[in-house]
Amino acid sequence: MTMKGFRIFLVMIILVEGLLCSVPVMSPSIFIGLSALYAQDDWKKEFEDICSRTDDAMILTKDELRILIERCDRLKPFVEQLSETERKVYLRRLQMCRDLYVFVLESKEKK
Repeated sequence: MTMKGFRIFLVMIILVEGLLCSVPVMSPSIFIGLSALYAQDDWKKEFEDICSRTDDAMILTKDELRILIERCDRLKPFVEQLSETERKVYLRRLQMCRDLYVFVLESKEKK
């Protein structure tokens, strides 16, 4: 079972338990927290996937590099919403990955 599947299962158990006990166990703020948790996982997975390819940058095709650069650009707004310390670290790392992909793409286009 994936982590996302486990979280959905856990939420369903909590909801059913609350219905059976007739006690409200979930407040709206918990739902907001859960949605933020999913969003956090999504951007981190995307970040890890993008930056994990830097070792192979030289063997990627031009189209693959363009796609990675676009993905970096799409991810940036999500990273900018983090707390100050996290934002600085992840934005810097994302920019370094993007710069590498741009450099490799430009060097391949000159050939």
